Amino acid sequence: MTRASVTSAHRGWELLPPQPRRALHLINGEHYAGAERVQDLLAQQLPRFGWDVDFACLKPGAFERERSARDSRVVVVPMRSRLDLGPVRRVAELLERGGYDLLHTHTVRSLLVGRFAARRARRPLLHHVHSRTDQDTENALRNRVNSAIQRFGAARAARLVAVSHGTAHYLRGLGYDDEVVRVVPNGVPVNPAPRPWIEPDGTWTLGMVALFRPRKGVEVLIDALAQLRAQGRDVSLRAVGGFESPAYREQVLAHAQARGVAELIHWTGFTREVAAELGRIDLFALPSLYGEGLPMVLIEALARGLPVVATANEGIPEVLADGRAGALVPAGNATAMAAAIAALMDDPERAATLAARGLQRQRERYSDVAMARQVAAVYEEVLQEAQR
Repeated sequence: MTRASVTSAHRGWELLPPQPRRALHLINGEHYAGAERVQDLLAQQLPRFGWDVDFACLKPGAFERERSARDSRVVVVPMRSRLDLGPVRRVAELLERGGYDLLHTHTVRSLLVGRFAARRARRPLLHHVHSRTDQDTENALRNRVNSAIQRFGAARAARLVAVSHGTAHYLRGLGYDDEVVRVVPNGVPVNPAPRPWIEPDGTWTLGMVALFRPRKGVEVLIDALAQLRAQGRDVSLRAVGGFESPAYREQVLAHAQARGVAELIHWTGFTREVAAELGRIDLFALPSLYGEGLPMVLIEALARGLPVVATANEGIPEVLADGRAGALVPAGNATAMAAAIAALMDDPERAATLAARGLQRQRERYSDVAMARQVAAVYEEVLQEAQR
């Protein structure tokens, strides 16, 4: 939808201001993964609710190339290091000269710059918390530094937007109260023509979609695949996405070789065609160890009508209705992952039931339009407060 194409059908049920308001999203931009997909979808859907969105990128890269929101402007404001405050003046100028009503940040890096830029430009600041900062990487020192930066930056934020109730609970544990924290679940487009899940005739193709890094737990899924093959089951794995680093890629490939399942895994590399890839698998697996506020790939799998086996950490049980819309297993437990997959292979009727429940849950709770509607409501709250 273009900025000028809000139709009369929309005006019948959505109250728009006379002129669109404007939000500047300050992002990293080097990747195009879950958080970036949220940013992209918000830019596409917020115009429905009277808000135009542009982006300022601190680490230009995949986002600028891969985004679908082509009506949104992208301005590169390079940040040389994690603590570089050089972009503050430029972002403040963008806010003022661009006539933006508020600044919306999405990462610790952008929050640090955003705190000072928003104050300098006298604009409200919102920060989107996509996952727990204290468990964001495998480096404990970096996590502590990032947590300290988040506390510093968030002290000036009018609102903290949590992607799940689990993430909101984490924020409240840090001392933020309900006046500041707002829960806005992630969302993806509703599948306009969903098909009932059908048991595969022959090999079961398991699927995982990720920017592969240690916290995603792909080694656990590889171990589960090896156990399933040892049981004589006809399974393979389609692994969709790129790797965080060449070194980690070599580590994972060596692990698959050592477990004797390298030939059973198809690595696709990065693709924007996630929906098409999900159409090539029979069961979606999410073996994440931690760091999942509310995974976009999980709700994309539900929208595709796939049965899901996922680890029970952070926002995942919330999406899967505590196991009623998908199977949950402990994080890091390959045996439990293999057993849950085997159980669905042995009971395709249950697999179909879980798939149908997941599809309905996504349609009711986790759409991109619902996400944008709730973000727009938070924006309006903040502007009303700023005008008092």
